[in-house]
Amino acid sequence: MANKSQGLSRQAIIKVLGFIIQRWRGYPLKACGITVLMLLATITDVFTPAITGKMINTLSERTNEGWHQALGLLVTLLGLGIIGILLRTAAMRLVITMTLSIMQRLIQDAFARIQRFSGDWHANTFAGSTVRKITRGSWAVDSLDDILLVELLPCIVMLFGTSIMLAFHWLMMGLIVGALSIIYIVVVSSLSLFYMSPAASLANAQDTRMSGTLADAITCNAVVKAFGAERREDEHLQGVVSKWQRRTLRWWSRMVVYGVSQQSMMWVIQLIIFGAGLWLWHRHEANVGDIAYVMSAFFVLQGYLRDIGMQIRGMQRAVNDMEELVDLMHQPLGVEDIPNARPIAITEGKIVFDHVDFRYPNREQNLYDNFSITIQPGERVGLVGHSGSGKSSFIKLIQRIHDIEGGTIFIDGQDISRVQQSSLRSQIAIVQQEPILFHRTLTENIAYARPHASQEEIEEAARLANADEFIRAQPQGYATLVGERGVKLSGGERQRIAIARAFLANSPILILDEATSSLDSESERQIQEAIERLMVGRTTLVVAHRLSTVRSLDRLLVMDHGKVREEGSHEALISIEGGIYRRLYERQALDLIDNAGQA
Repeated sequence: MANKSQGLSRQAIIKVLGFIIQRWRGYPLKACGITVLMLLATITDVFTPAITGKMINTLSERTNEGWHQALGLLVTLLGLGIIGILLRTAAMRLVITMTLSIMQRLIQDAFARIQRFSGDWHANTFAGSTVRKITRGSWAVDSLDDILLVELLPCIVMLFGTSIMLAFHWLMMGLIVGALSIIYIVVVSSLSLFYMSPAASLANAQDTRMSGTLADAITCNAVVKAFGAERREDEHLQGVVSKWQRRTLRWWSRMVVYGVSQQSMMWVIQLIIFGAGLWLWHRHEANVGDIAYVMSAFFVLQGYLRDIGMQIRGMQRAVNDMEELVDLMHQPLGVEDIPNARPIAITEGKIVFDHVDFRYPNREQNLYDNFSITIQPGERVGLVGHSGSGKSSFIKLIQRIHDIEGGTIFIDGQDISRVQQSSLRSQIAIVQQEPILFHRTLTENIAYARPHASQEEIEEAARLANADEFIRAQPQGYATLVGERGVKLSGGERQRIAIARAFLANSPILILDEATSSLDSESERQIQEAIERLMVGRTTLVVAHRLSTVRSLDRLLVMDHGKVREEGSHEALISIEGGIYRRLYERQALDLIDNAGQA
C-alpha cells in the first residue's frame, strides 16, 4: 500500500509541475525575467562569504593599506546588498502580476470546463466539493510560483555556487559542503514526497468530502427541517469530520517528525563543517580568514538549506492542494463538440430520430434500439408512459445532454452531433418540473433566456406567463431577489418565472417537463393558460404523468422501455380496447374519484 501511495505521489508531482509550467508558457517574458532577476540576486549572496573572509584576512594584517582595502570591501558588500534587494523587489513584482493572471485564468478555465461537463457528472458530484477543489487549487498556484521561482531556484544556485567558490579556494571544504548539502536535500525531499505527501493527499480528499457534506446539508436545509433531522445531520457530519481529524492528525504528526529531522540534520552538518575547519586550522592548512570564510558561507548557506527543506515541504503541500484541480482540468467533458462545429439554425423545428441506439453508461442493455420517430414543425406532441419508459431520455437526447451510440438525430435536417451544443440548447426553451432560479433579481432570472432584452420585453413575457401581477406585489417588484434556487417564491411562482423565461427566449422548439405537477388548482389554471399561449406556433414536446394535461395535444406517444407502443390523439388512444394509454387514463380517473370521495 505504501508503494502505491508513493507512486501516486511521484505521478502527482510530475502532473502538477507539468501543469504549472504549461501555465508559465503563457507569460514567457515575465517567467524569463523572474528567473534572470532571481539568479542575479542570488549571485550577490554567493560572493558575500568570500568577500567577508578576505576582509577579515586584510584586517588581521593591521596595516593602513589593509584598512583601506577592508573599507573598499565593506562598500562592495553594501553595494551587493542593495543590488540584491533591488533585483528581488523587481522579481517579486513580476511574480505577483504573473501569479494573479494565472490564478484568474485558471479559475475562469476551471469554471468554464465544469459548466461544460455532462449532466451525469453534475448529478454525481457535490457542488461544495467542486468549489473547494477550485479555490484550494487556485491558491496553490500562488504557493508554487513563490516556491519554484523565488525560493527553490535561488537555494539551488546558492548551494552549487557556494560549493564551487569554496572548492576553488579550498577544495576539501568545497567538497564537504557540497556533499553534505546534497545529502540534506535528498533526505528532506524523500521525507516530504514519500512520507508526508501520501498523508497530505488523504487529508485533502477528506477535506473535500467534508466541504461537500456541509454544502449538501445546507442546500437541503428545508428537507432537514421538514423531518426534524437536525440531530441526524449533526451525527452524519460528526462522522465525516472525525475521519478528517484523524487523517489531518496523521499528516500534522508527520510534519513534526519532518521538522525535527530537518533541524537534527542541520545541527549535524554544522558540527561537521566547523569541526573540519578547526581540524584544518589546527594542521596549519587554513588561516583565520579561511575559517571566517567557511563560517560566513555556512551561515548564509544554512538559511538557504532551511529554506530548501521548508520549500520542499511547501511544494509538497501545494502539489497536494492542486492535484484535484489538475485532475478536474484533465477530465473528459463527456459530451464534446466536434472540431470546428458550427452553430445550428433552427427555423421550423422539425425533429427526426433516425435509427437511434442509446444506453446509459451504467446500463448493460440499450434503452433505444433502432429507434425512429418524426415530429413535424409546429406539432404538439405528448410523451406519456410509466417511469423509466424513456420519456426524459427522449428530451435529453434532443438537447444532446447525452451522446447516442448509433443512428442520427436531426433538427431541421441538421445532425445535432455536428453542431455547437450551446447554439442547439439556446434555441430550445424548456420549462422543467422543478424550475431552478438563480439567487438574483426576478428581472435577471427572466432575462436569462435573452440577456440583452429590454425591460419592456421582460415585463411583456411576465404578463404572458401570468407572472406580472405577483411580481409587482413583491417588496421591490422586478428587482426582488428570489433567494438561492428561488426558495423565496412558491412552486407556482417559480413555474411562472420559468414560463416567462421561455416566452422571452422565443425558441422554435418548446419542452414542457411535467410543468404543472405538484401545484394547487389556481396555480395550475394560471400556468395552463400561460402554457397554451406559449405553445402557439412552436414545435412542443410535453412530458406528462397527469394525462389530463395532454388531452388537447396533436399527438401522443405512449412509451414503454424505449419503444413507442402506441401513438395518436387522445380520442384515438382512449378508444383502443386494452391499450396502455387507456389503462393509464382509467387508473388516474379512478384515483381522482376515490380522492374526491374521501374528501
